[in-house]
This record gives sequence, structure tokens and C-alpha cells, in this order.
Amino acid sequence: MPYIIQASEKLRKSGAEAETKALLYLMNFRPDSDEIYYFVVDFFNDLTGMDRMGNKLWDLQSKANKNVGPKAIGTELVTLFKNYMSEIEFHTYILFVGSVTGTVRIDSSNYFFDISNVKPEAIEKIKEGLKEEGTDKKYVNAEDLTESNISAFLEKVLFVVDDGKGKGDYVRGIIKNHPNIQVEQEVLEAIFNEIRDEQSSKKNVNAVEGITIETSDEALNYCRHLTSNEIKLLALNRIIQKNILKTDISKSFVDVYTLWPAEKRSEKLEECQQSLYRALFNKNASDGFWGLFEKIYSIIVEHPDKGVQFIFNEVRKDADCISRCPDFEIESLKYFIALVKDGVQQ
Repeated sequence: MPYIIQASEKLRKSGAEAETKALLYLMNFRPDSDEIYYFVVDFFNDLTGMDRMGNKLWDLQSKANKNVGPKAIGTELVTLFKNYMSEIEFHTYILFVGSVTGTVRIDSSNYFFDISNVKPEAIEKIKEGLKEEGTDKKYVNAEDLTESNISAFLEKVLFVVDDGKGKGDYVRGIIKNHPNIQVEQEVLEAIFNEIRDEQSSKKNVNAVEGITIETSDEALNYCRHLTSNEIKLLALNRIIQKNILKTDISKSFVDVYTLWPAEKRSEKLEECQQSLYRALFNKNASDGFWGLFEKIYSIIVEHPDKGVQFIFNEVRKDADCISRCPDFEIESLKYFIALVKDGVQQ
């Protein structure tokens, strides 16, 4: 049975920021975050995570509202419920909200919870709100709004309450395993704002209201998505204040570059750039790449006057660090070191 896209929307700034927090939650703060590669914007729902082959979907409804009560929670679940009843299979259904009233949770210290942490009287209000909202929406089949369907659906929902983390804290999750990468708060917030703007811009790419698809992977045909690679690259470029995939020669790499025979320079430079590209986007060595970046970054900060060869020699002493990032060899690693050095020190 085909899936019809309905109720896509445009957002206020507060809603856009909530959706970016939700994206970074999917990307950085779940046990299965590494499985999520695509972030599809305003298509199936406000945001949908998707694995590389479109076999697994994380459906997310995001609301910036504060102090949301049980009945209001029910009204916000309507698109998730519609997707639950559709022929497309979603792995997880998530409602991401700004905050909830004290009438919702049994344990109010839990910011990530399922229906078992919701008070019995609140569950009834949630069901009431969902039924009323579903009845008003043309894209929900009224015959689906049965007690058994709603109860089964609520067993599948994960509720996520924004725990008060700032924009910078959500971005810091990208490098959370590498504490030696010290990034100023204003840079973190700039990264967040850039992700938010990229995410919001996807809503203006290809009108999708009313289109029909047969399989989830067809969503990518409409280019309303970001990838985890794009977001990591955006963050890295901001941290080192440089577009690392540009083809210009880094100042600190000139000494190495000029030693190459003139007829080989273009070819060898391209090989270095290709190695960097593979290292940056190697999903199986993602943590290794950021660990290597952390190592290079720390040495540069500690020895700001030292050149590429010194930094390379220091990095090479850590055999484990090198082995966890297998896409680099000597020359391409020196090329990457030069890029980071010039970016950090400009």
C-alpha cells in the first residue's frame, strides 16, 4: 500500500531549534546512534532517522512547547500514530518535547522514558488527546483509532524531554569521546546554528505534500535530508576554521609539496586529498578519525611553533592511534596535519 506525504510544515525559530536538538539527540545520544546515517527532514514526520540502506527508520515528532500536559502530548502523537498504522515499518517512534508538567511522569528525574513511566491517569488523557486530534485529521483513518491500536502504539513510543542542555552541549556530543578537543562555546553555538539553518533549508527543497511513495528509500529522491558525514564535516570545518576538502595547498604543507617532482605534484596532492576524504567518511573508523584529530590538535596546542614533521613524529609514537585510522599513510597524514595546524593557528 502506498504512503502519502501529508502535513509537511514550516517552523518558527523555536521549533527549528527543537528539531535540531532532536537531530543531534538521534545522532549522538542514543545507544544505536551509529546506525543512523540519513536525517530526513519534514517528510514522514518532523524528522526521521534512516540507516544507510533505508531498512531501519527512527520516526520523530518534535515540539518546542514547554510544560506539555498529558492531553497535549496525545495531540502531538498523531503523526507518529499515522505512521505506526501505515504499511511502512518504523523501528522506533519518538516524541521529543521541551518539558512536561508534573502530572505526566512517575519518575520525574527520567528524561528518556516509555509508557511504563507515565502515570495511569495521564495515559488516559494521552489517549483522549490522540483520539480527538486523530478524528480531526484527514490523514488519519478514523477506523484505526481503536483502544487496542492506540494501546499497542503507546507501548512503542519513546518520550524524550529536553533536559535543559544548551545548544553547545548538543553539538559537543559529536566529539564527546575526545575531551582534549577544546572548542569555545561560541564556536559550538555557531555549529548548532549552521546545522539548524541547513536542516530548515531542506523544507524548501522540492514540495512533497501529497506525493506517494512505495518504499522508504524513495524519500531520498526529494533531497530533503542531511547525512551524519555532512554534519561531522561541518563541525570539523568550524573547529579548525577551514574547509578541509578544498583543493588549495595548505601553507604548512608547502615544504613537503615542493620536494615532490614537479610532474608528480598534482597527482600526489590528489592522492592525499582522496585519503583524507576516505578517512573522514569511513564509518567503521569514525571514532579512530576523531581520536587522531584529537591527538594532532593536542600536539599543535602544546607545541605551537613546531612544524609538520615534528607533529607527525609525535603522532607516530602512538601506534594504536594510527592503526585505528587506516586510510592515512605518511604523506596524506602529513597533509592532514598541515590542514589542522593552519586552521587552528590562523
